[in-house]
Amino acid sequence: MVFTESKSHQKMKKSLILAFLCFSVLVNAQDGYKKVSIEGKVIGNNLGKVYLQKLQNKKFQKLDSATVTNGNFSFSRELYLPEIYSLSMDNKQGSLILFLNKSKVSVTLDPSDGYSNSVIKGSDLQDLYVSYKKDQGVKIDEFIKQHPNSLVSLYALYRDFSYRLTPEEIKANLQLLNPSLQNTEYGNILKELVSTMERVAVGKKAPDFALKDPEGNVVKLSDRLGKGYLLVDFWASWCGPCRKENPNVVKVYSEYKDKGFDVFGVSLDASKEPWLKAIEKDHLTWTHVSDLQFWNNAAAKLYGIRSIPSNLLLDKEGAIIAKNLRGEELEAKLAELLSQK
Repeated sequence: MVFTESKSHQKMKKSLILAFLCFSVLVNAQDGYKKVSIEGKVIGNNLGKVYLQKLQNKKFQKLDSATVTNGNFSFSRELYLPEIYSLSMDNKQGSLILFLNKSKVSVTLDPSDGYSNSVIKGSDLQDLYVSYKKDQGVKIDEFIKQHPNSLVSLYALYRDFSYRLTPEEIKANLQLLNPSLQNTEYGNILKELVSTMERVAVGKKAPDFALKDPEGNVVKLSDRLGKGYLLVDFWASWCGPCRKENPNVVKVYSEYKDKGFDVFGVSLDASKEPWLKAIEKDHLTWTHVSDLQFWNNAAAKLYGIRSIPSNLLLDKEGAIIAKNLRGEELEAKLAELLSQK
C-alpha cells in the first residue's frame, strides 16, 4: 500500500522547512564580517596613532591604525563579530582589550595605568567582561553556566583559568559552553591543550626538545638528564612573577647542586639582550635555552605552558614527578627526595 500526503500536510511541511531555513540564516547572520565603527577620544594625548589589533593565542596582531587628530580617532572597517580585539597607542606598553559584538562603539582611551581607566560604550560583551574582571571570586563553572553563549565565558576559561585547571576540569567547563563556542579558535586551542596536558601529566616521560643556548649551541633536554633531579624552569625576563621567584630557585640550586639537582632554564623571551641581562642580574648560573619566539616558544607549546613561571621536576630517567613547585615547596620536595638516596 502506498501512502500519499495531503496538500495541507505538504503545505505545512513546506512552511516548517522555510521557517527552519529562515531561523538558520538568522542564527548564522549573527556571526560574521560586519562594518564596524569605532569612535574614540584619547585622554592626555593629542598626537600619535591608535592601533587596532586582534588577539591570536595570547598575542595581539596589528590590523589597522588611525591617526589621532585633536585627541580624536576613528576606525571604520569590516571586522569579524563577535570577536576579541584591542586598542593601543604602543603595544609594547600593553593594550585595551575590546570585545566587539555590535557594529558601533565609542571609546575613551586612557593610556595611563595600563589603560585601566579607559571606557568603552556600545558593547554588551564589553560590559560583561568589565563586570567579570571586577569580581575577584569568580568560579569559572558557575560563570559559564550563567553565560553559556558568551565569548567572555570562553575567553575567561582560555586566558585566566586554563593554566590552573586539570585536563578533566577544562573538558568539563568546555562542555558547559554553547557548541558554537566550543568550535571556535579558542575552543580548539583548549581541546589541544587538554591533549597536551594529558601527555605531560605527572608520571609521564617528559618529551624531549632541543633549543639553542646563549652561545648558539643546540642543547637537548635529554642531554641534561641522568645525573639526578632536573627542574625544567619556564620563565622570561619580562615576567615580573618569574623575576620574583628567581631568588628562590637560586637559593635551592646553591644548596642542592652538588647533591644531585640541576636546573634547565627555558626562556619565553622575544629578544636576546634582555634575556642575557636577566640571567646575569638574577645570578642564574645554570644552563639556559630559548628560541626567542615569545609565547610561540617550541618547548612551551610542547608542554602546554599557558602561564609563567612554570616548572616541571624530572627524575634522572626523565619522568615527571612534580609540577610548579615554588619557594619552600621546591626545597621541601628536594629535601624529601634526596634524603631517600
